[in-house]
Amino acid sequence: MDTPSVAAQSRARHLDWLLALTDIPTVAGGEHRVVRWINTWLAERPDLTMTEDEHGNLTVRFADEPASDAPFYLTAHLDHPAFVVDRVVSPSVVELAFRGGVMDDYFKEARVVLIDRDDHTIRGTLAERVDGANPKFKTFLCELDRDDGSLRPGDIARWELPEAEITTIDGVECAATFACDDLAALAAALAAIDELRRLRAAGEAAGDVRLLMTRAEEVGFIGAIGACKSGTIEPGARLIALENSRSFPDSPIGGGPIVRVGDRITIFTPELTAAVAQVAEKVSGAPAQPTAAQKQSEMPKWRWQRKLMAGGACEASVFCAFGHSSTCVCLPLGNYHNMADLTAAQAGTNTEPLRVGREYIAVSDYHGLVDLLLACCVELADPARAPMSSFRSRVDSLWDELRFVLK
Repeated sequence: MDTPSVAAQSRARHLDWLLALTDIPTVAGGEHRVVRWINTWLAERPDLTMTEDEHGNLTVRFADEPASDAPFYLTAHLDHPAFVVDRVVSPSVVELAFRGGVMDDYFKEARVVLIDRDDHTIRGTLAERVDGANPKFKTFLCELDRDDGSLRPGDIARWELPEAEITTIDGVECAATFACDDLAALAAALAAIDELRRLRAAGEAAGDVRLLMTRAEEVGFIGAIGACKSGTIEPGARLIALENSRSFPDSPIGGGPIVRVGDRITIFTPELTAAVAQVAEKVSGAPAQPTAAQKQSEMPKWRWQRKLMAGGACEASVFCAFGHSSTCVCLPLGNYHNMADLTAAQAGTNTEPLRVGREYIAVSDYHGLVDLLLACCVELADPARAPMSSFRSRVDSLWDELRFVLK
């Protein structure tokens, strides 16, 4: 079966979704604005239906597809590191708790934008760090630019950053925006589901494909843990967790989407990882990097990578811990968690005060992720037609063809 292709006009639409979603204010426990966008998107697609579990995790599936014992999930989380208003101290000062992982140096006198429940905004500057209501969250006083009476506990604040745009960074066309992690992956998943709708309408695809959107990943995978504990995910499910992972020299931005074999916690389900890598190789027409018998110039333009990505952890480790078959596909990410110049910051070699910046991904990597997810949905959704790994069959073929050399 040929791998499905994405039309050029669809690429532009997918890019619009990327820029729109990644610019939405969101935080662990305050993902409602992203959910609002998704509801609007779903309203135009009556063939899709969405359910919500007791923890607020969302599952999208095809309305006319019978439930199977082994559904195929794409998963992405809806939050990004940001602040929540814990307390209003005065009309000009509020207390902000940061939900996420960012180095202390980046908070010093940082500028933030606060968004009230009616989406009105006011800017402010972080002041001293204080003891907050929850010791797990770094808490700061924030001095507002003007007196304001609209902010309430539970409102969101995020870094003050330039608007999202498509720009060139280090010679690569990139989307620079507030929250690639993980809304860029969510945009790619929605794009893949939308393309799958087109194939299903033409009778070219089937299978119990679902999209699971989890909450509060940035404070310890809380939504994913809840989904496992409450039975939101069926025992026979297979899950591809989608992420944006910090780019390193051996996992470059622009090098293609990454089939992630593990993270700093664990190695993912080998059979499912191998199956996804096989699909990536089929889409590309080549392995992730040249073999010893190949030249770089002989490699195709559609690029992909196969990496451990041990710089962080992801929800695939949670799913595996609960006995599910799970792996991860991610986008290489710049300015991880909005920390600009992070390598120098960690080495202590930065010569300027550390400041936050927009996260960024390569446009080509994003489109490549859509291609890969669509192909996985087509080829792996039916477990009877798509065994978890074909390596055993390749080994058997090698034995049949070359065992004569042992005689």
